[in-house]
Amino acid sequence: MGRQKGEAAANRSKSRASSSSLAASLVSSSSAAATVGFGGYIGSSRFDTDDTTAFLDVDGEVAQQLKRIGRKDPTTKLKALQTLSALFKEKSGKEIVLIIPQWGYEYKKLLLDYNREVRRATNETMTNLVTAVGRDLAPYLKSLMGPWWFSQFDSVPEVSLAAKRSMEAAFPAQEKRLDALILCTSEIFMYLEENLKHTPQSMSSDKVTALDELEEMHQQVISSSLLALVTLLDVLVCMQSERPGFENITSEPKNASKARETAISFGEKLFSTQKYFLDFLKSKTPAIRSATYSALKSFIKNIPDAFNEGNMKTLAAAILGAFQEKDPTCHSSMWDAVLLFSKRFPDSWTSFNVQKTAINRLWHFLRNGCFGSQQVSYPALVILLDILPPKAISGEKFFIDFFQNLWDGRNPSNATNPDRLAFFCALKECFLWGLCNASRICDDSDSTHHFQVSLVDNILVKLLWQEYLFSVSFKNQYGVTSEAPGNSLEHGNLPFHHKAVEPLKIKYSRSYFQELGKCIVEILSGVYLLEHDLLSTFSVVFKENCLRMFQPMGNTESTAENAEQVIKFLSLLEKHSVRKGESWPLAYIVGPMLAKSFPLIRSLDTPDGVRLLSVAVSLFGPQKIVQELHIYNEANSSYYVPDHNDKEFRPELFMQVFEGTFVPWCLLEYNSSTSARLDLLLALLDDEYFSEQWQMILSYAINQEKSQSEPGPQDVHYLDLLTMLLEKARTEIARRKMNNDFIHQFWSTPDKWQHELLESAAVAVACSPSPHVTSAQFLCAVLGGSSKDNCISFASKNAMVLIFTKVFKKLVAFGLESFFSVVRDSCALLVGGSTNFNVENESSINKIETAQFALKVLGGSFFSLKTVSNEIDLVSGILTLVFIIGWENSLYTLEEDVLNDESKEKIKGGLRFDDSLNGFCSKMNDEFWKSLGNDNRKRLGSNLVHFIRSVIFKEDKLGANKITALCFSWVLEVLECLCHDHDEEQNLLDQLLSKNDTWPVWIIPDFSTPKGLVNLNAGAVAADNYATGNLKFVSLVDKLILKIGINRVIAGYVENTLSPHLKETTKEEITSRAWLAAEILCTWKWPGGSAVASFLPLLSAGCRSGNHPIQESLLDSIFNILLDGALVHGESGTQSSFNLWPAFGDELEKVKEPFLRALLSLLVNMFKENIWEGDKAIRLFDLITHKLFIGEAVNQNCLKILPAIVSVLVRPLCLRSIKSEESSSDSQVASLGEKRMQDTVKEWLRRILSFPPLVTWQAGQDMEEWFQLVIVCYPLSVMDDTKSLKLVREISPEERTLILDVFRKQRLGVSALVASNQLPLFRILLSKFMVLSVGYCWTEFTEEDWEFFFSNLRSWIQSVVVIMEEVTENVNDLITNSSTSEKFDVLKNLEKIVLIPDPYPITVAINALASFSLFLELRQPAEDNPLITERWDSIRDRILEGILRLFFCTGIAESIASSYSVEAASIVAATRFNNPYFWELVASNVVKSSQHARERAVKSVEFWGLSKGPISSLYAILFSSTPFPPLQFATYVILSTVPISQLAILEEDATCSLDGETSGDRNSGVLELSSERNIKLKEELSLMIEKLPDEVFEVDLIAQERVNLFLAWSLLLSHLWSLSSSSSAREQLVQYVQDSANSLILDCLFQHIPLELCLAHNLKKKDLELPADISEAASSVKTAITTGSLLFSIETLWPIEPKKMTSLAGALFGLMLRILPAYVRGWFTDLRDRTTSSLIESFTRTWCSPPLIVNELSQIKKANFVDENFSVSVSKSANEVVATYMKDETGMDLVIRLPPSYPLRPVDVECMRSLGISEVKQRKWLMSMMLFVRNQNGALAEAIQTWKSNFDKEFEGVEECPICYSVIHTTNHSLPRLACRTCKHKFHSACLYKWFSTSHKSSCPLCQSPF
Repeated sequence: MGRQKGEAAANRSKSRASSSSLAASLVSSSSAAATVGFGGYIGSSRFDTDDTTAFLDVDGEVAQQLKRIGRKDPTTKLKALQTLSALFKEKSGKEIVLIIPQWGYEYKKLLLDYNREVRRATNETMTNLVTAVGRDLAPYLKSLMGPWWFSQFDSVPEVSLAAKRSMEAAFPAQEKRLDALILCTSEIFMYLEENLKHTPQSMSSDKVTALDELEEMHQQVISSSLLALVTLLDVLVCMQSERPGFENITSEPKNASKARETAISFGEKLFSTQKYFLDFLKSKTPAIRSATYSALKSFIKNIPDAFNEGNMKTLAAAILGAFQEKDPTCHSSMWDAVLLFSKRFPDSWTSFNVQKTAINRLWHFLRNGCFGSQQVSYPALVILLDILPPKAISGEKFFIDFFQNLWDGRNPSNATNPDRLAFFCALKECFLWGLCNASRICDDSDSTHHFQVSLVDNILVKLLWQEYLFSVSFKNQYGVTSEAPGNSLEHGNLPFHHKAVEPLKIKYSRSYFQELGKCIVEILSGVYLLEHDLLSTFSVVFKENCLRMFQPMGNTESTAENAEQVIKFLSLLEKHSVRKGESWPLAYIVGPMLAKSFPLIRSLDTPDGVRLLSVAVSLFGPQKIVQELHIYNEANSSYYVPDHNDKEFRPELFMQVFEGTFVPWCLLEYNSSTSARLDLLLALLDDEYFSEQWQMILSYAINQEKSQSEPGPQDVHYLDLLTMLLEKARTEIARRKMNNDFIHQFWSTPDKWQHELLESAAVAVACSPSPHVTSAQFLCAVLGGSSKDNCISFASKNAMVLIFTKVFKKLVAFGLESFFSVVRDSCALLVGGSTNFNVENESSINKIETAQFALKVLGGSFFSLKTVSNEIDLVSGILTLVFIIGWENSLYTLEEDVLNDESKEKIKGGLRFDDSLNGFCSKMNDEFWKSLGNDNRKRLGSNLVHFIRSVIFKEDKLGANKITALCFSWVLEVLECLCHDHDEEQNLLDQLLSKNDTWPVWIIPDFSTPKGLVNLNAGAVAADNYATGNLKFVSLVDKLILKIGINRVIAGYVENTLSPHLKETTKEEITSRAWLAAEILCTWKWPGGSAVASFLPLLSAGCRSGNHPIQESLLDSIFNILLDGALVHGESGTQSSFNLWPAFGDELEKVKEPFLRALLSLLVNMFKENIWEGDKAIRLFDLITHKLFIGEAVNQNCLKILPAIVSVLVRPLCLRSIKSEESSSDSQVASLGEKRMQDTVKEWLRRILSFPPLVTWQAGQDMEEWFQLVIVCYPLSVMDDTKSLKLVREISPEERTLILDVFRKQRLGVSALVASNQLPLFRILLSKFMVLSVGYCWTEFTEEDWEFFFSNLRSWIQSVVVIMEEVTENVNDLITNSSTSEKFDVLKNLEKIVLIPDPYPITVAINALASFSLFLELRQPAEDNPLITERWDSIRDRILEGILRLFFCTGIAESIASSYSVEAASIVAATRFNNPYFWELVASNVVKSSQHARERAVKSVEFWGLSKGPISSLYAILFSSTPFPPLQFATYVILSTVPISQLAILEEDATCSLDGETSGDRNSGVLELSSERNIKLKEELSLMIEKLPDEVFEVDLIAQERVNLFLAWSLLLSHLWSLSSSSSAREQLVQYVQDSANSLILDCLFQHIPLELCLAHNLKKKDLELPADISEAASSVKTAITTGSLLFSIETLWPIEPKKMTSLAGALFGLMLRILPAYVRGWFTDLRDRTTSSLIESFTRTWCSPPLIVNELSQIKKANFVDENFSVSVSKSANEVVATYMKDETGMDLVIRLPPSYPLRPVDVECMRSLGISEVKQRKWLMSMMLFVRNQNGALAEAIQTWKSNFDKEFEGVEECPICYSVIHTTNHSLPRLACRTCKHKFHSACLYKWFSTSHKSSCPLCQSPF
């Protein structure tokens, strides 16, 4: 009850209830009389008119709520009760007491309500009411007490608890509550009697309540009333101590006896009138039946007189036959009633047919497992047996049937553990009760004994034991399945009268047999205590079962399972009986069985039998078992119970039996029972005799082994047995140690197992020249140590040393036969000068086998090495060989490709050790290495490092990369294993890096000198050794630095472990390996790395993260070492070809001297990474300049290297001076450093000014070095925004004057000499100095200076132009004439042609271009600028024309080569990287070139007449297979700007040339095309825009194919943007894109834009910072939309990176949306992936649409729509445009709405008003506007203007096209011109073409005549 079932009907009246709820608030006090019930009743009493005035005083609100709780709707009731409850808290008791009569009436009805929440709220309201009225409740208590008591027993716990709380609120004390019950006894009984008379139909007076609700209400009332009656009787009638809930009342209440009499009287009456409640027992509701059983029990206990002869038979049959009850919730009360009834009325069992009515039902009840109430019913069974009268049962048969039915209901497969425990407990108790009380049902002692034996035999043996032993036939993961023979007593030929049934297949749980066995043991223990002889039956069966089990027939698997059950049973006997001090299990059960079975077990030698014996020995003790076997073997009778005190079992006899019987038997031949026999042998070991027993075992095994030893193959049978025995002993020792089982001393003391016999046998096996594989297992068993947790050894330390020494020798012998010389040398080194080491003359195969034997021994005893760790040579030698053999296998795998067949066969045996070596690796952990000790680790590390170095320097058959990678992995392995602290690691690294004959090459550390200096060793090593050994070793060190960090390898410390002491160490201690860094830098390149690419970045990162003082000292040491080396080797010279171009890095490759190159790379990297700054540069500058002079003489070596070093130092010096100007605190220091530098440079300038002019320079003079030194003091830099050059240093006027003087001196010197006599070096130095001169002194230049400057520039650049044009012509001739040549020859010749052998012209041209770049920057417009003259403009354009010719030459050469093959084009393109600075300067100047210069350059190239023209050359550079970014950017600029852009996009007609355009209207700036002309893109663009392959979608995001695609579209969009919106060329080009361009480009764009991140950011709102990729794309989109340009993204595109590609993709998408909105919309509409389309729309709506919409509305607002017939208004807030067209008497208003995701979503057009226009025409005009704005690829303002023109034409009388219903075509804006000859209607050509292509006929759409 309490479900909300049936509430639907009540809910139907909610509308009425809620509509009347307003009346409640309107009821006044005067209307309180309305609450009087029908007929004038309030509550259950009539309302008298005389008392009406009292009720009229009730509060109106309270009265109204009382009225509302009478409604049927549960919601209304709950609300009313809640309101009443609140009012009761607020009102005074005097006010509330007036409504108690009315409340009592409603209270009774509410307690019977179907809704549980209503009943709970009713009791809560009652609580508040009684709390408020207090003692004033007394007059009304009797009318309320009946329902109040009834509600305490509601079936819903929440309701009953609320009722009890209300009672406690009214009567807090127990005494008061009892007094209230006594006072109201009659009223309560009357109320309960009234309730018990209810029927479902009488529960409600209305006819709308559902029947199921009525039935539930009736069930609730009956069950609660019965429980209330039971409790009331117990309270009023029971003895004081038995009253439920009132136990604490000490005295008898007043009127208690009267109440008791009343209760008995009412009870007897009620018992009679309700027909003994028997009808309720037949109820279908369990709650009613359970309450009825409780009521019957209460009446039996409290009113026994109600049971008399008249009703006894009926009640006895009903109560004692109650076992048919199947609901487990009723069983507790049922058992209470049955047991109490049987105890109070024992004769009732004979008053009816007990067998049929009670016993048979009890059997059915038991067979069904008590129907689920096992924990309630099973404990009651023994009580039932105890109170059953003997006359009611049939003796032995009753008990047999009882146990059989109880057994059948056991449910072994699904029972819960508590249920199972309850079953076995009941079974044990009932069985023992039956044995103990047999005399109650038997007449004499014989029959009693017979009954007891029968119970044991039939129940214990044939049910329980048979089930336990024979029910196990198949095991699986769930349990045991059995055809259980114990399911019925029929099995085993039991003489019972049950009908035979098929055996059931039962699945037993694993714990079932455990509990069953425990039950059997406890029963046996009880039987033994009752009478010993009763065990004989079980003992005989047990013995017979075991004997039958060991017979050599039957199912082996079943036998094994049965044996396992017996073993478990023995364990249970020991656990539950023997441990308690009971001796009967051994004497009566186990002993006789073993005595009888032992001969059979021994003869058959089955594993199960031996294991059973072994377990028995373990459980009961070896001496006791042997004693039992001896005693019972002497007995003659089949069943003999001995007196164990009559004979003394002597120890000598035990030892004789052990040695004579068990040792030979247990060490018998190897078979399936060997393991069990060895377990038995160990179990027979006794603390007292262990030493003697262990010696007996060893002596027997070893003697047997020796007796079989003969020449030839040896039988190792007894060694195998001994090995197994030792392993079992070790396992048992470990197990007992883990379990803290120290009962037996020999198990807790492994040393007791050590024995001379065992050790001598082990040493002999180790010394054997041809040991068997099983011999290794024996040694492993002796030594132990197979794992870190298994280090128990059975050999002494001395014996272990001997064994491991033999193992070591066997491994050395194997190593000395290795294929690799390094392995042989290392093995020889391990034995050194040992005189006692001899290698037997054995075959290689035999040595491999002995090595395998040795490795197997080591594998099984690895952790025992720590026992002999003080033997350093031995342990380190063994471990060294283990490592070397493993590494040798790795070498074999690498060598396989270079070995011949004979060598492969020779080393094949060495590859058999992988499994063993892998096992070693898994065992070598930190704990193991630490256990060996520091000395062992040091020696091992030294051995392994020596081996690794030998492989690096001596093995030259393998590739350098392979051998380096292999040795690197070995070094890491050694470091990981052997280095456990910082000192150990550094010691090992010192050994690894120590010098030898081949290492190091350049620098040899010598710490013995006072300064810790190094010796320079350049050139001391042969070239081949240098190429192989040193390079591989440097590669190894480089890999090591990358892996473990530069601080640990170079600096020699770990930052996070740096101690304060180490931080204060001296410079020599800290920088002990600065020489290593210098050596690596000098080596420069090695396999897999280089100083610039790998080492220097690691050095920078390490210095940045390291300790600052140590880092500074380390770098200083490296610098000093390299500087000293460079000074020493300065005579070797260096090419003085350093360019002024800022990118200094690649110039290092030109430096051939190793020390100088290393020094420069160090300086460049340190300043580039800001590790060193300006102050460091000042110190270094001072240091190096002080070394320039030795006394008065110039240090020539220093002078040679000084320019290169100063070129690096001068840049940070300049930067520091700039920063210091911004920071006043550093200004003084900076000024001092700058002043010193200026003074020094001025001295150098004066020196070169004192020299004669360069043109007079002769070989052998040092003028070149001084000029180079001065030139590098004036570095150049590139401005990020313009890529232009600028001079970095700010110089003084004096310095500027000196530079100008030097420049003029050179000018004057040149004028006196013919230019052809100028040496190349002169031109190089002059061109460099000219850069400085024009940069710093251009304001002081005279006409002569400028003339000199420009003449040289033109000459130098022109010389390179001539060279490049010659190369281009040669390439053209080669490719043109290549049809008859082989491709290989063509490519070879091409390589020769493009190679420029003389580098000097290029070098001079680089400086000339740099000077010209500076000139262009200086020529920027400014007042009093002397360069702004027409003369200089002409010269500038001529120079630029020459630079453009260089630019076109390289492009034409590549274009011509690409027409032959991709390889040829790559050869041409790759030559640019030979002179990257030259081409960068060319590109920079090309970008700055004027339109005039470009036109002249194009004309000259066209006039040249090669196979490829200027446009092809540009596309060849732009889409080069070997891209050169500066040239690509310059190409893009040229192609995207006029005049080249007019020729670069479309294929031109022969009649339409550049000349024709330029001679026409220049203001239009575009090339107009006729409407009839077909559009065709250049082939280079068409391949990517129209014929784009789908594969491009799959390529990498920064692949060159994708970059080219984006560049092609950028050119097309830029060209479209440059065309006038009204030009026909633009319309045709847009239409071409719409029709032909592959839209896959848009899919590619969104591969770069992270849409998911965009969506995630939008969801997180705007307060979060944009992710980098989104920010890049969003910014580019907005910039492209607002500016209409892509140049901002193109110029930052290189070097190609994902972020830059994202920027370009965003810019392309933004410009597409602005120029080609309809094209993008068409692609978007075709998207099928909804997720992708929603993400794209979200991105567009967020980042693209807002600026686009603003731009569109702004253009519309600015558009010139001035016309008296047409007007436009714009609403920016609503994104709307209203277009109004008025003509004569007609007009209409069209509203154009831009969607939030414009232009992805189409523009919406709506007609708001029309005047004088037909509906058809209105729809047509509306449709035409919609077509115009949706098909417009451009601004909406243009579409609106076109639509207006369309109307104008229509009003002018121009006929509309019958196909599109528009005068002006919606896309190409043409007029209808093609007329039908028949009907004369005119059509748009585009519409007619579409009509013909879709209809597949060429007839007129209107008249269908041929067109």
